[in-house]
Amino acid sequence: MDEPLRMRNRIPPDELKKVIEWCEKRKLEEGRAPLIEMNPFKDMEWLRNKTVIQIDRPRESSDQNGVLYDSTLRALFEWVNGVWKRIE
Repeated sequence: MDEPLRMRNRIPPDELKKVIEWCEKRKLEEGRAPLIEMNPFKDMEWLRNKTVIQIDRPRESSDQNGVLYDSTLRALFEWVNGVWKRIE
């Protein structure tokens, strides 16, 4: 039996794109990195428990209760089982 698409792709692509675009915009507005911002996306189910969004912060010093945005890869990461895992 095939699992529902929602279960395979737990994060809606449009929401992921919206967060990445927001991170890029904040980085341009501030003109510097790394940045640590309070999470404005708590209405999104997959981000509701994350306290901060960290933009271009080194992984080794990043808050594990937040998400990490890497502008070089244009990707978001979350702390899962002791490692930073790319959010897809």
